[in-house]
Amino acid sequence: MMTEPADTPQNVHRKIMPVCELLSLENLTIPDYQRPYKWEESNVTQLFQDIQAQHKKNAYRLGTIVFHRDSDNELNIVDGQQRTLTLMLAVKAIIKTRPEQKMANSSLCPHAGKLVERVNGFINNTTFDSLLSQQNLHNNYLVLRRIVSRSDFTEAHISFLLNKCQVVTFELHSVEEAFQFFDSQNSRGRDLNPHDLLKAFHLREFVEHEHHLKAATVQHWESLDSKNLASLFATYLFRIRQWSQGKSARKFTKNEVGLFKGVNIDEIGNYPFVDSLRITHHYVDEYNNQYQRKIDRQKLTFPFHLDQMIINGRRFFEMAEHYQQLVTHIVAREHGIEKQNSRTTIAGGQLSKRAIEILYLLNTYANARRKGDKYVRCMFDCAVIFYIDKFSTAELSQAIEKIFIWAYRCRVERIAVQLATMDNYVLNNNLFRIIREAINPQELLAYTLPSVTPAKPKASRSTSNKTVKKSPDESTENSLVQLFRDMKYCD
Repeated sequence: MMTEPADTPQNVHRKIMPVCELLSLENLTIPDYQRPYKWEESNVTQLFQDIQAQHKKNAYRLGTIVFHRDSDNELNIVDGQQRTLTLMLAVKAIIKTRPEQKMANSSLCPHAGKLVERVNGFINNTTFDSLLSQQNLHNNYLVLRRIVSRSDFTEAHISFLLNKCQVVTFELHSVEEAFQFFDSQNSRGRDLNPHDLLKAFHLREFVEHEHHLKAATVQHWESLDSKNLASLFATYLFRIRQWSQGKSARKFTKNEVGLFKGVNIDEIGNYPFVDSLRITHHYVDEYNNQYQRKIDRQKLTFPFHLDQMIINGRRFFEMAEHYQQLVTHIVAREHGIEKQNSRTTIAGGQLSKRAIEILYLLNTYANARRKGDKYVRCMFDCAVIFYIDKFSTAELSQAIEKIFIWAYRCRVERIAVQLATMDNYVLNNNLFRIIREAINPQELLAYTLPSVTPAKPKASRSTSNKTVKKSPDESTENSLVQLFRDMKYCD
């Protein structure tokens, strides 16, 4: 049952309609105030990969379209332009590339007669002044022609696209209300949060015999703090996965959720690269379901790894819970060191005096709470989490020393650190690739790091009343640099 959004105006007309009906609407218009068409090949490919993966289901929801019906009876697209234009191009590609399908045949689509006429009319009569729109429309049309011309894109896929793929439309007669509704959906709508989009995707990916687990899964997910989930994915999981692959990881948005979409064990083909996942997946379930477990009370957990391929559905939610617990523990232990306690442990591993000294300093030096310093701490925390995920606590203290020198070199060598500074530093000095490719901890510990040349603060400038000193300030210089000197990484 679809619930009414909190900010929906009273006079809104709402309807769930298939793609065939959407594209057959009369007077469909892209208003002049719309932004350019920005979807690229990756967006189109992802959409049709999702459609192909879902084509055996009764329905597949593609999202929301917001219309404004103006005084000339034109149906202006306020929100959903990118998706609607892509679907237009897809149907146009089918008409041109698959004439044998006879799109006017009502058995393929009840609106097929109007569909061909409306799509051709819309494309022929709509002009796009933006060069970016023109280029993306042309390129994506070529991509779609290649997709729909493939022999494995069958008539069943065409029928699913037109009849079972659906959108939720909201039609308003006031342009102000239409924009207000659009803004409320994009600024406050929980369905636009990346981790909530992932929840919706992976709930759809539950295999048939596990549907009885959905309710408990949703209940548990909803019981988790939304801000903590957002931080888990954006600050840690997204950045670790991206950096370990040598890719930029500045901000996690809904455009990057594909990073956490993997394989459906029951639907993917018998490819060799899936064998290890499939064997592990079924073995863990079989072990835990044996009657002996009722006696010995033992339970085998799935061996998750931060950079592994994700199994869609139930395993995704198990993975999220696993890393929420692991990351929360590691970060809490690191950031909770307020004094140099010789009995300090992380993940059960005893830390050396030097490792404790490092963590204590990172929590207490004067500028630890500045934005730039938080970026550097993020690099440090992510690398420690990635190391523990791979090697547990083996040589953990030495790894913390190595990671500290690597990460905080970015801090002491620069006057300022921005988001781009952090991201570029990792990509140009990628310790995550070293950890990912290492067979044992010694390969990381043997990684050579250069000595550090601290940035010199700009000279103080005097005013009539006071002296203003530029950052980094003397306390940060003294504390971090002194530790670098003690560890023989700074002359």
